[in-house]
Amino acid sequence: MNLWIFNQYAHPPDLPGGTRHYDLSRELVKRGHRVAIFATSFHHYLHRETRLQPGEHWKVEDVDGIRFVWLRTPPYWRNDWRRVRNMVAFALQAWRLGRKLPKLAPDMGRPDVVIGSSPHLLTPLAAYWVAKHHRAKFIMEVRDLWPQTIIDMGELSERNPLTKLLQALERFLYHRAERIITLLPKAGEYIAAQGINKEKVVWIPNGVDLSRFQVRVESRSRGKGHEGLKVMYLGAHGQANALDVLLQAAKIVQDRGHREIHFILVGDGAEKPRLIQLAEKLHLRNVEFRDPVKKTEVPQTLQEADAFIFNLERVEVFKYGISPNKLFDYMASGRPVLFSVDAPNNPVEEARCGLTVPPRDPQALAEAVIALYEMPPEEREAMGRRGRSYVEKHHDIRGLADRLERTLNGVLLSPLPCYDKVL
Repeated sequence: MNLWIFNQYAHPPDLPGGTRHYDLSRELVKRGHRVAIFATSFHHYLHRETRLQPGEHWKVEDVDGIRFVWLRTPPYWRNDWRRVRNMVAFALQAWRLGRKLPKLAPDMGRPDVVIGSSPHLLTPLAAYWVAKHHRAKFIMEVRDLWPQTIIDMGELSERNPLTKLLQALERFLYHRAERIITLLPKAGEYIAAQGINKEKVVWIPNGVDLSRFQVRVESRSRGKGHEGLKVMYLGAHGQANALDVLLQAAKIVQDRGHREIHFILVGDGAEKPRLIQLAEKLHLRNVEFRDPVKKTEVPQTLQEADAFIFNLERVEVFKYGISPNKLFDYMASGRPVLFSVDAPNNPVEEARCGLTVPPRDPQALAEAVIALYEMPPEEREAMGRRGRSYVEKHHDIRGLADRLERTLNGVLLSPLPCYDKVL
C-alpha cells in the first residue's frame, strides 16, 4: 500500500525528539509498503530549520526508504501566538501540497491510506482533506487528547469559545475517521463518550527499536560505598513534566548530605529557563542541565545513568493512561526507574523494574532516590533486567508494526470511505 502520515513533529533519528512514525514506517517499508511522512522542518526543541535551505518551501528527502516531505513553517520560541501561527501554517501547507504532490512528484503516487496524527487537531484535519481529495481511507491517530489536556492543564476554560470549536472539530474528525489509533490504553472510553463506536478505536502504544539498545544491560555496580548514583531525566522540559518537583527532591537529597547522588536533566522545552533559575535559587550543586541529543545518541546517553526518573503533573486527563516514549527507552536501557505519575497504567509496577511514588511529592521522590542508592547493586540490576524484558515483550517496535499493518489492511478491505456520513 501507499501510506501517507501527517505528523507535524515527526523526526528521523538524527534529530532530537520522538521517532514513533519513523520507526513504524521503517518496519512497513521492509515489508514492501511505501510510506511518506509530512512534517515541519522547523524543530520544536531546537527552534531552527533543520532540513530546508533558504528559498526552499518544501522538499522530499529519502531517509532509509521513507519519504519525508519537509514543509517550511514560521518560527516560534515559546507557546504563544507564534506557535499557533506555526500550527495553522503547517496544516494549510500540508493540505495544499498533499493535493498536488502526485503531479509535482509523480513517483510519490496517490495514497491508499492517510493518517493524521495529533496532538493539535489541525494536522488531522489537513490529512482528512487530503484523503478526501484522493479518495483514500482516513485514519486519525490520537497521541494526546486535545482539547481535554489543555483544559485540564488550565490553559483553556471549558466555556472558552475556542474550546467549543476544538471540541466540535474533535468530534468531526472522530466521526470521519475509518479507524482511530490511540496511544493511551483507556482513551477508548473518552472517545466512546463522544458518540463514537468503540470498535473503531485501536490501541497501538509507543515502542522501542531494540536494535538501538544493543548495549550492556547491567548497571555499573554503583551504590553505597561506591562512586555514587547518577539519576537521569531525558525528555521534554514542559509544564506537564513537573521537573520543578525533581529539583525540589534534589534539594532534599543535597540537604541530607548525599553528595554522591547526582541528577542529570537532558533535553529542552519552554520550562527549561525557569528550571535553571530555580536550580540557582535553591543553590543546587548536584544537578546538571544538558542540551537535547539526537535520537541515535539516546541509548549511549542513557547508559551514563544508574537510574531514571519519569514524572508528570497530577492532571485529570491522565486517567486515560499514558504511553511515553522516554519511559520505554529508560526500560530498554536496563536501569531501574522511579515512576511518579497518577495514571491507571504503570509499566514500572507491572514490570517490577523500579519504585513508584505519588506525583507532586518531592519528599517521597527524594526518599525513593536515596532508597535506590542504598539498595544492593544486584537488586538494581535485577530491576533493570525485568524492565528490559518487559519492553521486549510488550513494546518491541516490530510487534507494534504488525498491529499497525493489520489495522491498515482492515481499513483497505472495508467499504468506501465515509466522507459523506452525517454527524
